Amino acid sequence: MHSLTSNIPPNIPLSSRKSSNKTQSGLRIRASQILSSDKHKTQHHPHQRQHQQSSIPVLDSISTLVQLRLHNNSHNQQPQFIDWNSLDAAAHATPISSPKEEISLQWRQLVNSNYDFDQLIDPLQPWLRREIIKYGEFAQATYDAFDFDSHSEYCGSCRYGIHNLFNKLGLGNHGYRATKHIYAMSHVDVPQWLQRSNLVDTWSKDSNWMGYVAVSDDEESRRIGRRDILVAWRGTVAPSEWFEDLQGKLEPIEKDSNEVKVEHGFLDIYRSKNESTRYNKSSASEQVMAEIRRLVSVYKAKGEEVGVTITGHSLGGALALLNAYELAASAIPNVAINVVSFGAPRVGNIAFRDKLHEQGVKTLRVRVKQDLVPRMPGILFNEESLQMFEEITGTLDWVYTHVGAELRLDAVESPYLKTGLNLVGWHSLETYLHLIDGHVSGNSRFRKEARRDVALVNKSCGMLIDDLRIPACWYQLENKGLVKNSYGRWVKPRRNPEDIPTQCSHCVEDHHDHCVEAVTCLA
Repeated sequence: MHSLTSNIPPNIPLSSRKSSNKTQSGLRIRASQILSSDKHKTQHHPHQRQHQQSSIPVLDSISTLVQLRLHNNSHNQQPQFIDWNSLDAAAHATPISSPKEEISLQWRQLVNSNYDFDQLIDPLQPWLRREIIKYGEFAQATYDAFDFDSHSEYCGSCRYGIHNLFNKLGLGNHGYRATKHIYAMSHVDVPQWLQRSNLVDTWSKDSNWMGYVAVSDDEESRRIGRRDILVAWRGTVAPSEWFEDLQGKLEPIEKDSNEVKVEHGFLDIYRSKNESTRYNKSSASEQVMAEIRRLVSVYKAKGEEVGVTITGHSLGGALALLNAYELAASAIPNVAINVVSFGAPRVGNIAFRDKLHEQGVKTLRVRVKQDLVPRMPGILFNEESLQMFEEITGTLDWVYTHVGAELRLDAVESPYLKTGLNLVGWHSLETYLHLIDGHVSGNSRFRKEARRDVALVNKSCGMLIDDLRIPACWYQLENKGLVKNSYGRWVKPRRNPEDIPTQCSHCVEDHHDHCVEAVTCLA
């Protein structure tokens, strides 16, 4: 089975499955043929890679999921004719986001009481919808800015310096300032989840850019009622790779206790470091915690109320929970911690979930019904499948469980999306953001007032119906990054100096971001 890519790579095209107007039964037959074909190929080629063989046991689960995906959904029946040209013309004349609202009172109610996210999501409160999309766009930035090109000497790095990041990605009006890049070891037990360059001379053979820290400016802080420290974690995992690489091995997260356990691979990415490396002398955990402590200290000294919001998609959602757990267990007082994750897998056992709840971490987990990744690890043995036996077995420390409130979306809600099997499209973060923008409640139609640009859905997949005439996987560097030099030859350009990952001795010593590129403040 060929390895799929989810939100990535922006510079490598990915073929999409064509739209089909077949009946529901016809789609079931087509899905079965696809899965049967994969089984047949694997059975007759035993010399193929191990992950092709290991994926066979889960094919039945995928088949079952497809059957559920294709159920009749009466409230989503489209009219026989839609004038998409008129619809496009109307959409092109409107802004892509709703006006910002003053939500300081709502936020204080959320964090300073027993109120929780699950009381705000059915129906989904309009002010919360906008904030979820905001944090989702910050998570999407970790894909849009990442260098996935294995032929680039900077593969695995961020394409922009910390001071250029938001302006380059069109996020300058969100009211945040990026302060620090975060790096994680690439040589860990799940190497296919991280990128490496094929070249000998690279910026780093040992590390990947895994996200960033940012902080709200004065105007945004007044609007949302606190100084918001934002942490965004990147996820690079394709749906098919979860079957191949996810070990499903739980290990204790604390040295002095065997009760709270999390998945080994996630913890390895979060905590691994090596003194001989350039960018991971300290772990991703140490980098992000040092920056959070620095920012909290700066704004607490000014007498401000400070909160931390941690976001991420897919693997990034898993790292966000580990980050929240460590932050809640740290000695930083009076800091509200929120997690907003998208398409995230299960991370730990029931004790891990309960400990986060006891620590006051408020988590909103957004999940598309058809997406496979949130079903893992523990696709067979999890909190849902074994809940009926809990009175007999007690709390099982080897059972994976999700954390927090779940905002559940359904891809069939949107009239803009294709039907049929599309693992990549279902898991894409842009698909998530599109569905959030149109979601009202579990029994409502896709709202007509949804304003987010529909074309964004096809940035890295082909989920939009063909009538919209939006190319699949259109988001990529112009000419795939090549430019003409003065002699008329097509060459790889050199990065601008401010966008090159460099180590600044002043930043390491003083832990300030006063230099041009403060990406490796590792103190």
